[in-house]
Amino acid sequence: MIQDKPEFGLLDQAFRARSDRLVAFDPRARVILAALCAITVVSLQSLSTAFLALCGALLLAWLGGVSVRHLGYLLPLELLMLVLILTLPFSVPGTPLLQLGPFAASAEGLALALLILLKANAVVLILFGLVGAIGPGLTVHALASLGLSSKLCHLLLLTLRQIDLVGAEYRRMRLAMPARAFVPRSDRHSWRALGWLIGMLLVRSLARGQRVADAMRCRGFDGQLRLLQRFHWQRGDTLLLFGALPLLAGLLLVDSS
Repeated sequence: MIQDKPEFGLLDQAFRARSDRLVAFDPRARVILAALCAITVVSLQSLSTAFLALCGALLLAWLGGVSVRHLGYLLPLELLMLVLILTLPFSVPGTPLLQLGPFAASAEGLALALLILLKANAVVLILFGLVGAIGPGLTVHALASLGLSSKLCHLLLLTLRQIDLVGAEYRRMRLAMPARAFVPRSDRHSWRALGWLIGMLLVRSLARGQRVADAMRCRGFDGQLRLLQRFHWQRGDTLLLFGALPLLAGLLLVDSS
């Protein structure tokens, strides 16, 4: 098990599982398995196999320690999928299912929307269970160990860190507004105050980014990504990947039949 993971505040703790049943596996094996599963799921073309994939994704999420509370992070995705279900049937030709004036919703469009819904949720749950539980810092280190470009790893690490810093800054500013007797209403004063909030958030995020860059240079940063984590590939990691390949291949075979 890898110790001393890089910390990313609330972002790092969002999916930190207390009962991660896959913790014994190498993070690189989990990242590879997540990529294989995601590629397989997005290749599915039938609702039945997509539903089977969703059930498997729920199992992986449970094994990764994802709780019901974590499923609340799916809400933005579900809202997007709701818009898709309401609009896509009207843009795909096929057997009319519902007629609203000059617009007709097709059964084929509804089936396509449901297929996208199942596959999108399956992919996100797979990422939650296999990648989300190990944290963003360790995930980036695993990607770098797998040969991902050093520049991309730097960009991803700094982006994740900046998101956490900007989020903390927003929470402090948002907390300070009620302390100054601000009550949000639908009037010009409230919209002006929210505009100033967004503007100051951008200014402070730029200033914070500059301070982070100065601190990195003061610590001798020379543009090279130095991996602090040492991973140890074991026989169980190989068995995990080779055991998953027949299942993924079988899912594709069932989908094509």
